[in-house]
Amino acid sequence: MGSIYGEYKTTLEHIKNEIVEKLLAYQDSMTSEDGEKGFEHISARVKSEESMRDKCIRKELPETPESALFVLKDAIGIRVVCSFLDDIYGVVEYIRSLVNCEIIDEKDYIKHAKPNGYRSYHLILAVKTERRDVKGNVPGTFFVEIQIRTIAMDTWAALEHKLKYKKDIPNQELLVAELKRVADELASCDLSMQTIRDIIS
Repeated sequence: MGSIYGEYKTTLEHIKNEIVEKLLAYQDSMTSEDGEKGFEHISARVKSEESMRDKCIRKELPETPESALFVLKDAIGIRVVCSFLDDIYGVVEYIRSLVNCEIIDEKDYIKHAKPNGYRSYHLILAVKTERRDVKGNVPGTFFVEIQIRTIAMDTWAALEHKLKYKKDIPNQELLVAELKRVADELASCDLSMQTIRDIIS
């Protein structure tokens, strides 16, 4: 069985690294301007072959490069973790300014949290590249999913993800309610920390 990414695996790595470099350049520029980093840290990955195949199966899509790179748009995933709420929107505006990149979808789960309490800012970025894409276009288009969140949101999401996949948990409804309560408390803390920062500034 060949790669679900076909001949495009190296292109995915190239684009991932390119976007990460641009975000790190933004971080450097923010640090030199006012000593604030713009964001705390960044992580990036190309979705594993196994995960992408599993997603195609769940979505009832053929396990092909076209499904992985054109129908689905999260083969490349980048997460940016910020200290403060305002930093999230600063990163969003920077991404909006990038040349050869277009935001084709965005969801603000911070102002409009998911029912379970999940908060984050999601973007789907269409990136133009001189390399050929899965449709045969040159310049080609590849997609990047970017999630931007605070440290508190990131911690909650990581723990919620772990607990979600535990089997045979008693009192499931209580657990869900508690996770929602904790998410709301952390969101309140994020607002308070932003207020303190604004006062200091």
